[in-house]
Amino acid sequence: MLEVADVLRQYGPAYLEQFGDRMLPSQRRACEDLLRCRTAALGGHLYECNECGHLHYSYHSCRNRSCPKCHTRDTQAWLEQRQTELLAVPYYHVIFTLPSELRPLVRRHQKSLYGLVMQAAAGALLQLTADPHYVGGRVGVMAVLHTWSSTLTYHPHVHCLVTGGGASPDGQQWLPARPDYLVPVRALSKLFRGIVLDRLGRQFPEIGLPPAVRQKDWVVHCKPAVQGTQKVLEYLARYVYRVALTNRRIVALKDGKVTFRYRASRTGQTKTMTLDAPEFLRRFLQHVLPRGVHKVRYYGLWSPSCRDPLHLWQDRLAPAPVPAAPVEPPRSARPAAREIPSPPAARPCPYCKKGTLVYVRRLSPQGRPPP
Repeated sequence: MLEVADVLRQYGPAYLEQFGDRMLPSQRRACEDLLRCRTAALGGHLYECNECGHLHYSYHSCRNRSCPKCHTRDTQAWLEQRQTELLAVPYYHVIFTLPSELRPLVRRHQKSLYGLVMQAAAGALLQLTADPHYVGGRVGVMAVLHTWSSTLTYHPHVHCLVTGGGASPDGQQWLPARPDYLVPVRALSKLFRGIVLDRLGRQFPEIGLPPAVRQKDWVVHCKPAVQGTQKVLEYLARYVYRVALTNRRIVALKDGKVTFRYRASRTGQTKTMTLDAPEFLRRFLQHVLPRGVHKVRYYGLWSPSCRDPLHLWQDRLAPAPVPAAPVEPPRSARPAAREIPSPPAARPCPYCKKGTLVYVRRLSPQGRPPP
């Protein structure tokens, strides 16, 4: 299977020579880490098949948050942790998109403006849902930053998972949202636009913003999570630890061009796009976030300062358990013995398919290519 690392090996040196002085330190680090990921450069472990004697080298991952090969376990752990924080209520999926006129400014000031946009999105939601005309309480908001489109172009937007209801101001009552309706999208869009422009004006008073950003409608989508909260969480989890492209989407690397699959947003059809290798690397690397930028933030009832109220409402809103019918064991049955956990399954040999891999030794990091 082709990988982003294969493109970097062939065309990365020329790309760094031409554009290296304009790259962020995090982007240069991502290039280095992806080239070393699961190679002898990072060390690993050596196994031997007890049937055919084949030596199997298992190298360490780079753990760079932009690596398409890493973080499968981290993603699953994040998903499991979020599931423990859910409330037994309906949820809404809200998407805030910046207008194209602001994208160059955000690109130049990523470290400060990504956080500003996420705070503005959550602030608009908390302010509007606190209005008694809609919810009248404090909702939970989880915001996840995305910076890409399906074709890897720069398209910063924020996905939010929002509880369909909130805690009353006195903390004594749960106020559910109306069925299939959280807040008016047009009002939410205007509020989001106002918060972002106000903070931009105060943070960058010397920059004149394009008049169009004040006049045009900003795109905000709000819809119930009808496919299930689990599906929305799984969708968001895929991008918490990874960047815009997975290796499985790369179709071909030939004659200085990279072909990859993408899904058309309007039709949902799977198509292919072919780019020159330098343009492909540019599109991929522009989504590597600066060091210290957080992709996920929590607000309202999901804020770290609201752990105790969150746990209280989890208990209050949890459905009543259905008592199971008692089953009397047979009189002749003996007390069950203590269950002993079974050892983990041995790894089968990927070559002969008959034997199992036996651990031999640890491999120290080296600067040579993998065997």
